[in-house]
Amino acid sequence: MSNLLWFFTCVLSVVAAPQASAQSFPSQPITIVVPFPAGGGSDIMARRIGEQLRQELGQPVIVDNRAGAGGNIGAAFVAKARPDGYTLMLTAAPFAIAPAMYKSLPFDPIRDFTPITQVALVPLIVVTRPESPFNTAADLVGAGRKAGSHLTFGSFGNGSPPHLVGESINLLSGIKMTHVPYKGTSTALPDLIAGRIDVAILDAVSMTPFVKSGQLKALAITGPKRAPALPGVPTLAESGIEFRTVGWHGLFGPAKMPLDLVSRLNVAVNKVLGTPAMKAFVVEGGSIPIEPALSEQQWDAQFKEDVRAWSRVARESGATIE
Repeated sequence: MSNLLWFFTCVLSVVAAPQASAQSFPSQPITIVVPFPAGGGSDIMARRIGEQLRQELGQPVIVDNRAGAGGNIGAAFVAKARPDGYTLMLTAAPFAIAPAMYKSLPFDPIRDFTPITQVALVPLIVVTRPESPFNTAADLVGAGRKAGSHLTFGSFGNGSPPHLVGESINLLSGIKMTHVPYKGTSTALPDLIAGRIDVAILDAVSMTPFVKSGQLKALAITGPKRAPALPGVPTLAESGIEFRTVGWHGLFGPAKMPLDLVSRLNVAVNKVLGTPAMKAFVVEGGSIPIEPALSEQQWDAQFKEDVRAWSRVARESGATIE
């Protein structure tokens, strides 16, 4: 074989490689990295999707929990993975917030990842104990505007979405609730129920059972619309507080994935999410199905806008981690 022929053969093989990998995909198990501990909302969602995706794609789907540093450890791992579709990440809104919270990150959420699809909207909810004098968000704001007010709100950590929502309520309503960070929902609830904090802002997924059972009272929920699981709980915007940003679960891969491979995964995951059983699972858990489903291009644009939106919230509130 001449040197020239050898050169063109190599070039053609490089060009054809992504197409070949996409056409044969998947030929081995797929790993979905969840950058949070087992048992959380992202983990539960990833495992349910993985079960259904196995049937759709004909290969096992393994969920790998790589928790730590607010989700940054797992994200850094996925950013360095081969862009062949066999290592994906199912994560949540803290991924979009990370650039505004950390002075340095081992990855860039926009540059180092390929958005595949949005899985579900995950509202945050303002809750209080049943005996609280607050029945609505307006009650809370009214109390906060009184002279000598010393209201407190709990969240699951500095720089978390609930923290930023609380600071946004302060800014938009002209009150000054003091933030009390906790290590997680399980540590915030005892203090809330005991009355050591006035309200807590937590994820609707974990709070929905408590609200439905009457163990907690819901004042308002984030997002552009009410959650199907809690139709009686108004949004913050309906309550006169113009905050419409909402949390989510989303699926990502490493940067530079072949476009047809991204499309194949988008179609497969959206097909799973569109089944009646999966929609019911999402609603029962306190989340909101994505209807209509987003293409990979739509999710890419939405994700970039969320990064900008959370950055504005962080900047205006002055919230930091480092």
